[in-house]
Amino acid sequence: MSAHQTVNIVMIEDDEGHARLIEKNIRRAGVTNAIRHFTDGTSAMDYLFNAPEGPAKNGPALVLLDLNLPDMSGTDILARMKSEGPLKRTPVVVLTTTDDKVEIQRCYDLGANVYITKPVNYESFAQAIRQLGLFLSVIQVPDVEDEAG
Repeated sequence: MSAHQTVNIVMIEDDEGHARLIEKNIRRAGVTNAIRHFTDGTSAMDYLFNAPEGPAKNGPALVLLDLNLPDMSGTDILARMKSEGPLKRTPVVVLTTTDDKVEIQRCYDLGANVYITKPVNYESFAQAIRQLGLFLSVIQVPDVEDEAG
């Protein structure tokens, strides 16, 4: 195990089709990090805050958060993450089917880093990943030098 901590991607998305699409776009963007997928807020929150291998106890993560979950609103998860404790600095990409300006503003007010409207297309996802550029310095990206040789 290297000293360089890899960033876990935590995807909270109840729609399997969207989840597969998002994962495909992540891979196409050249991101090889592990993706943990949760289909409801309760198990996701438990992982985020309580799991020994989860972000609160074990280092960096990037959270992809769907707002419409079966058991709670994604904004509740966002508010909890950003309000207290160890996950305050964890970047959150909000995924939702609405492009309602009020809703979007609310997410930013709560501390979301990037906002993507579903269905997620590759361009908007790649752009979001670029917006998180500073964060991406800790994400493993393929080594460009390998291709030159």
